[in-house]
Amino acid sequence: MNNFVYNIPTKVYFGENQLSHLGEELKKFGTRVLLTYGGGSIKKIGLYDKVMTEMKHSGLEVFELSGIEPNPRIDSVRKGAQMCKEHNIDVLLAVGGGSTIDATKFMAAGALVDHDPWDFFNEKRSPINDALPIVSILTLSATGSEMDTGGVISNPETNDKIGRLDPHLLPRVSFLDPTNTYSVSQYQTACGSVDIMSHIIEVYFNMEPDLFMLDCFMEGMLKTVVKYAPIAMREPDNYEARANLMWTSSWAINGFINGGRVKAWSCHPMEHQLSAVYDITHGLGLAILTPRWMEYCLDETNVSKYVQFATNVFGVDTNQEPMAIAKEGIQRLYDFFFKTLGLQSTLTELGIGKEHFIEMATKACGGKILKGFKNLTIDDVVKIYEMCL
Repeated sequence: MNNFVYNIPTKVYFGENQLSHLGEELKKFGTRVLLTYGGGSIKKIGLYDKVMTEMKHSGLEVFELSGIEPNPRIDSVRKGAQMCKEHNIDVLLAVGGGSTIDATKFMAAGALVDHDPWDFFNEKRSPINDALPIVSILTLSATGSEMDTGGVISNPETNDKIGRLDPHLLPRVSFLDPTNTYSVSQYQTACGSVDIMSHIIEVYFNMEPDLFMLDCFMEGMLKTVVKYAPIAMREPDNYEARANLMWTSSWAINGFINGGRVKAWSCHPMEHQLSAVYDITHGLGLAILTPRWMEYCLDETNVSKYVQFATNVFGVDTNQEPMAIAKEGIQRLYDFFFKTLGLQSTLTELGIGKEHFIEMATKACGGKILKGFKNLTIDDVVKIYEMCL
């Protein structure tokens, strides 16, 4: 078991009617606010008006940047960073899902440097030495960006989608009101739920010895999504379901479950290449990839982890051979993603062929080996993509 340090200083206001604290929290950082959001759904649900009212009552000066894309692009980051410089912004307020929050994080970092924000991601990997303070109001349970140190940005010019982690990117304050997710569609609820599960699965499938309690915690979170995602899809204004998904999304990726595990993730790098080239919904790409990755990696050396997953998450009958239990666990995950949640199950259904697989696999592996639960070569990743057709 490896040593580790855990520090998550994000202050969370969880539940209904907490926005009365927004002004006081923003004013701790200054009076000039850059408000960022996506395509306007926050106006349809009345959240925009509530946010603006609170800031106006607090005497804050607000500047706005809307139109942040579902797979946030570097041009939006550049625009936001430039606005921060031009208007001497003190604090950024991201209102939306993970895409809006991710983009806002790199605007906050980009505001304090002279170089292009893409240099945070390309071969230069410029250091992030500081960032303007970030406050978030979450409207979609999925990425966990409201309580983590990272984000993912796309560059359509280079067909790249790259993630970056840095403690300076952690939101100072996050408002998590499950009622703000009532208007989320069945499709986005399903995709968000897959993203939550994938964040957990990427850490859970690891043969390094670590804390038993963390495995139990992860299994509990996976069972929470399995229980409540279908309820939230059937009953979009079910507070219990939305609340459980929202809090699970935060704890799935805020670093707590990592413990001392140091293995890299596998499915996310593969999916980032899919959505970089084809601009598909991140959660849908993960749904298609994850069970195939599990199937491809299964062997006698790691079957015990699959058995643990199958029995503790899906209640698979233990009166079978370990390999049979493992395969049934994978099938249960297939069934949950594609039957219960109703997501498309193949890349072919999305109009995606194999023409870019080698290029995508090469980038996913960093040109070498994708070192995760099971080390994967470029050829391995191509084969997993082909299993998804």
